[in-house]
Amino acid sequence: MDDSTLDFTSSLDVDSKMAFYDVMGSLAHVEMLKACSILPPEDVDRITEGLKAILKEIEEGKFELDYSLEDIHTNIEFSLTERIGPAGGKLHTGRSRNDQVAVDFRMYLRDKVLEAATAIDGLVTSLLKIAEDNAETVMPGFTHMQHAQPVTLAQHMLAYAFKFSRDADRFIDAFNRMNKCPLGAAALAGTTYPIDRFMTSEALGFKEPTENSMDSVSDRDFVNEVAFCAAQTQIHLSSLCEELVYWSSQEFAFIEMDDKYTTGSSIMPQKKNPDIAELVRGKTGGVVGSLVTMLVLTKGLPLTYNRDLQEDKKPVMESMDTVIRCLEIMEKVMSTTTFKADRLMEVTSRGQINATDLADYLVTKGVPFREAHGIVGAAVRESIESGVNLEDMPLDKLKSFCDKIEDDVYKFIPVKSCVDRRESYGGTSPTSTDEQMSKAIEQLMLREETLRQEKQLIDNCWKNLLS
Repeated sequence: MDDSTLDFTSSLDVDSKMAFYDVMGSLAHVEMLKACSILPPEDVDRITEGLKAILKEIEEGKFELDYSLEDIHTNIEFSLTERIGPAGGKLHTGRSRNDQVAVDFRMYLRDKVLEAATAIDGLVTSLLKIAEDNAETVMPGFTHMQHAQPVTLAQHMLAYAFKFSRDADRFIDAFNRMNKCPLGAAALAGTTYPIDRFMTSEALGFKEPTENSMDSVSDRDFVNEVAFCAAQTQIHLSSLCEELVYWSSQEFAFIEMDDKYTTGSSIMPQKKNPDIAELVRGKTGGVVGSLVTMLVLTKGLPLTYNRDLQEDKKPVMESMDTVIRCLEIMEKVMSTTTFKADRLMEVTSRGQINATDLADYLVTKGVPFREAHGIVGAAVRESIESGVNLEDMPLDKLKSFCDKIEDDVYKFIPVKSCVDRRESYGGTSPTSTDEQMSKAIEQLMLREETLRQEKQLIDNCWKNLLS
């Protein structure tokens, strides 16, 4: 092979991140070969001892990569053979590089997915704390970035908590679908050796073996799905960060970010910049780009393995690293941000934000909603021109728009009343947000238990293989 060909085809800089998983997969594989009497016990013992020595060097950062070999899998196998002699060459019995790479990548992404879901739950916890502390804090709700209806800060934070909870659930769903073991599918057609794929699957913490050997080595659905989960999570982060950037401006002045998570200006001493929020927003393009890369990469590939699939690792590895880092830093940002309740209430009191409630009041008096909409529109125009909020208008002025308006209107249209009366399921009243809080905490606790169990199962598998 020409040096330029080796350089062009090498994946070592990327797949070396899977070194740990390659060794664990090999340990499970060789134990199965021993149990099935495919390899003699003495060879398996030498192979196992050599693999454990290599793993120790990997974990200590002492394992030297040979760049004349194109990937981490070859590096480990060649190093093993150098250490223990010809027995090392028997490790590859009953498997191919195709199923070896597939199982390594699944194990790598399993851990990354669990790490991402855990990081999401950290952010959700910080959002729930803000919601808990601000059940009565009123703020403007927006549509089209215009004041729409009054809501609570608790409702706003819970909206993000449920978005991120779905993101965590999507990662766990992806974990469950990818948690099948392709090892033993060999190149594409299975193997003539009497292997036990269920044994290796269980040893590596998978739910079961993959069902079809051709699908096993060609499938990258799990990579695409993880890339989507990362992109969707990052998009939700970007949306949150967009609001934080607005809210920290002097024009909004809704929040004060902690000094530890902001930066100053190189020339303007008064500046306090929301750089973390801006960077998280900026990194979204790369994460979305990784999803697009994977979709295009896997478009139109014939069965089964094609070398194109070597390019599957870098985009999703980078996107997962990015989204996990963003989640972890945003948990710190949110847990240290101060929300200015007085300012939020002050801004909410402007802009006839209670207009919908006045229309709803008229409906209770028998006025058809469309007619009520027009009546309130006229009242809003008067409010804008006079500078008097709807709830501060005298009764006779309100009655000039509709004679069905009575004294009881002042129980309907104060901003706080507008919030408190929205007790429908999922609404913004403190009663409703209390229910939402309970639901969000329940989801969080169930997810945390699921993550704990999956991590424990995988950890136990590693301990068993290394014992």
